Amino acid sequence: MTQKNNNAGKDNDMILNLAPKILELLKGVNQLELENFSMEIGDLDLFIPSSGFSVPASSPPGAPAPIRPTTLINEQYTPLMTDYPGKIREVTLGATRAEGGSRSGTVTIGGATTPAYADRVRLPPHRPVISLDVFDMPVSLPKVLKENVGEVMDHPAEWAKMNVKKFGADVITIHLMSTDPLFRDATPADAVRTVEDVLQAVDVPLIIGGCGDPKKDAAVFTAISEMAAGERLLLNSVTLDMAEQKSLRTVATSAKENGHLLLAFTGLELNNAKELNRRLYEYIPPEQIVMDLTTVALGYGLEYSFTIHERARYAALMGDTELAHPVISAATNAWAAREAWMKMPPEYGSRELRGPIWETINAVTLLLAGIDLFLMMHPAAVLTLRDVIARLEKHPGALHEPIADWVGVRL
Repeated sequence: MTQKNNNAGKDNDMILNLAPKILELLKGVNQLELENFSMEIGDLDLFIPSSGFSVPASSPPGAPAPIRPTTLINEQYTPLMTDYPGKIREVTLGATRAEGGSRSGTVTIGGATTPAYADRVRLPPHRPVISLDVFDMPVSLPKVLKENVGEVMDHPAEWAKMNVKKFGADVITIHLMSTDPLFRDATPADAVRTVEDVLQAVDVPLIIGGCGDPKKDAAVFTAISEMAAGERLLLNSVTLDMAEQKSLRTVATSAKENGHLLLAFTGLELNNAKELNRRLYEYIPPEQIVMDLTTVALGYGLEYSFTIHERARYAALMGDTELAHPVISAATNAWAAREAWMKMPPEYGSRELRGPIWETINAVTLLLAGIDLFLMMHPAAVLTLRDVIARLEKHPGALHEPIADWVGVRL
C-alpha cells in the first residue's frame, strides 16, 4: 500500500514539472487535438452567473385579464410622392378633317409619369382607351360572343357601326383575316375596299389588324397606308420577322410618309421589344410607335404577362427611352382559354358569365400594369372595365366609404 502511494506521488510530481513546459508550448494555440486520451470526472458543478439574467415574475394572483381592443387605432397616412425621371410618349390615333383625316375626334394615349394608379393625386393624363373588334369574314366565336354580333358578322362596316353606337367603342379594330394565305388569301385591293367601307361607316379612329403572315401583311399595310393617307391609322402589327424578310422598312417608310402609326409586336421578351423599336427608329419617329408585349389568358400565363408589362413600364419611367411607348393589350386573348367558354360542371358557373369575367380579369390585371389601350369584344367586360377605371380615377376626397371598417366587416 505504501509503495503504491509513493508511485502515485512521483507521477503527480512529474505532471507538475511538465505543466509549465506544456503551457509554454501551447502559447498562441487556439485548437488542440488529443489522441488516446481519457479523463475520469467526479461530481460536476455548474455555475450560472446571475448578472444579465432574470426570471420573469409570475402575475400576482387575482390580476385583471388584458383588455381586448374593440376599435382600430387611427393613424394618419401620408402617401409618398415619388418622381420618376422618365415619361411615356404620347401618341394620338385618328385625325380630324382639320388635321388631314375624316374622323370626328381623336384619342391620345400615353403620357404617364408614374406607375398606373399608384398615385391617387397624379393620375394618368389620358384615360385608357377601349377598341372593339371587327372581323372581315365570319370566324368561329364562342356562343356568348356570337349572340351579340351574329346579325352583323357578314358585314364588317355594320359590325363596326354597332360597336360604336350600341357598345360605345372609342376605337374600332378591323382584323383582315381574309388576307391570310391559309384562308381566303384576299388581295391587298380587297383589304383596301373593306377598310374604306369601315372608314365611311364610323368616324372613330381605326386599328388595322393583319393576318399574321409577315409578307402578306407588309403588302396589305402598304396598300392601306397609301389609300388612307392622313387618317393616322394604327397598323397592327410589325414584327422582327418582317425585319428578317426586308419588309419592315417598306411598311415603316409608307407609314411615315402617309402619317400612320405602327404597332410593334413582340412575344413577352423585353430585349426583343427594344431591338424592334431600335430598328423602327431608323425609319419612323418614336412618337408614331405603340407596343404590344403580348397578353396571355388567365390560367395560361397571365401573371407572367403582367410582370413583363410592369417591368417595361418601370424601366421606361426610370429613363429607358426604348420602352417609353404606350402599350396595348388584346384582352380578347382571354377567350383562348377553354375555361372561358367550354361547358363545365355547375360549380364553375354558367358560360354566359364565365367568359365575360375571364375577359374582364385579363383587362383589369393589365390595367394595373399600365396598359393604355385595350382590344375587347364582350360588352359586359367593356362596361365593367370602364366602371373600374372610373373608380380608380376618383379623387381621394370623393371616396366616402369607411375604408377602415373593411377590416372587421361581416360578409
